Amino acid sequence: MLKEILDQEKRHFIQIYNRIPLDISHGQGVHLFDKDGKKYLDMFSGLGVNALGYSHPRIIEAVTKQINRFAHLSNNYITDIQIEFSEKLLHYSGKSKIFLTNSGTEAVEAAVKLIRMKYGADKNIYSLTNSFHGRTYAAMTLTGKDKYKKGFEPLVQNIFQIDFNNILDLERKINGNTAAVFLEFIQGEGGINEVSHEFVYELKKLHEKYDFIIVSDGIQCGTGRTGKAYSHSYYDIDPDIIVTAKAIGGGLPLGAIMVSEELSDIIPLGKHGTTFGGNPISCAAGKVVLEEVYENGLMNYVAEIGDYFKNELLVLKSKYSDLIKDVRGKGLMLGIEMSFTCSNLVKDLFNKSILSNCTNENAIRLLPPLIISKSDLDFFLYNFEELLKTGNYGT
Repeated sequence: MLKEILDQEKRHFIQIYNRIPLDISHGQGVHLFDKDGKKYLDMFSGLGVNALGYSHPRIIEAVTKQINRFAHLSNNYITDIQIEFSEKLLHYSGKSKIFLTNSGTEAVEAAVKLIRMKYGADKNIYSLTNSFHGRTYAAMTLTGKDKYKKGFEPLVQNIFQIDFNNILDLERKINGNTAAVFLEFIQGEGGINEVSHEFVYELKKLHEKYDFIIVSDGIQCGTGRTGKAYSHSYYDIDPDIIVTAKAIGGGLPLGAIMVSEELSDIIPLGKHGTTFGGNPISCAAGKVVLEEVYENGLMNYVAEIGDYFKNELLVLKSKYSDLIKDVRGKGLMLGIEMSFTCSNLVKDLFNKSILSNCTNENAIRLLPPLIISKSDLDFFLYNFEELLKTGNYGT
C-alpha cells in the first residue's frame, strides 16, 4: 500500500518534496499513526504548525461550528470570527492594526509592499545571513541562503543581507538609505540560531538614529513556541512590524502582518488584498490556539518543559561532545547541532518511531506540539541517546 501511494505521488506531482515514506491514517495528540496502526512521536509538528497537536477537541468543535455557518466570504465583508481572532492576536502582540493572509510568506510580501509604499524602491531592505523568510519573490530575496534563490534571478532590487550577529557589518551597512531590517530573532531553517543581545542593542541605536522599520519574523518562533509570545520578547525591543503564521491557524492556512499605529495607514484602500486570507474557518481554529497558548497556561508550560528538555539535551552534549557540537534555542524550539550531516540520524530516529527534521545539513530541529508531555520527551531522549551509543555517526 505504501509503495502504491508513493508511486502515485511520483505520477501525479511535480517532484519538489523528498517525501517521508509514511502512509498516515490519522493523528492524535502528539502522535501520528500509519495505516498499519504503528504510532510515531511527532517532534516537528508539521514544521511548527500543529501547536495543539492533532485532533484537538476544541479545534474540531470550533471548525465544525464555523463551517456550519459559512466556510468562506469575500473580504468585502467583515466577519465576527475575524474580529474575535484579530483582537486577541493584536492584544498579545502589542501592535495596533492587522492584515490577515494565508501564510507566512504572504505576510512577508505584504510587509515589503508596505515598506516600499513608505520609502520607495531606492532605499535598502536588509535581512540576516542564514535566514529564511519564504518562497515568494520578495520573501525569497530576503532569505539569506543562496540555495533557495539560485536559478530564480533576477531577484527583487535593493534587498541585501547583514552577516548574522556581526555588529561591524551592521554598522557598516545601516545608514540614512535604509528602509527596513527583517529578523528572525531565533532562526528556524538556519539551524536554530539566536540573535545576540549585543546585536539587538546596536540595532536599536541605529533605529533611533536613522528611523527605519524593524520587522520581527515570528512565523516559526512566535505563538508561544519559545516560551514567550514571540522570540523578540526575550529582548528589550518593540518591533514596528510583526509577521506571523504557522501555529496561529491551528493546522489551517492563516498568517498575519501586524503594525504599529504609525504604519497603519501606509497602504491605501485597494492597493493590497487577498481572496482567502483571514478565512473564517482558519480564524475559528486560530482563536482556540490563542486562547490555549495565552489564556489557559500553555505558554508558561512550554517555558517550563522546554527548560527541562534543553537541560537534558545539554547533559547528552556533555556525554557525547564528539557528536553534539551545540544545543540552542528556547522553549520548544530547539536545535541540536551535530558534528556530522544528520540525514542518517533522522532516518534512524524514524525507525525508532520518532519523526524529526534535519536543517542546515547538521542540525536536528525540534518543534514538537506545545502540548507534549515529559514522558514523550523522555521517549525521544532515551532513543536519541541509544542511537548515539551505537558509534554509527561522526568521522
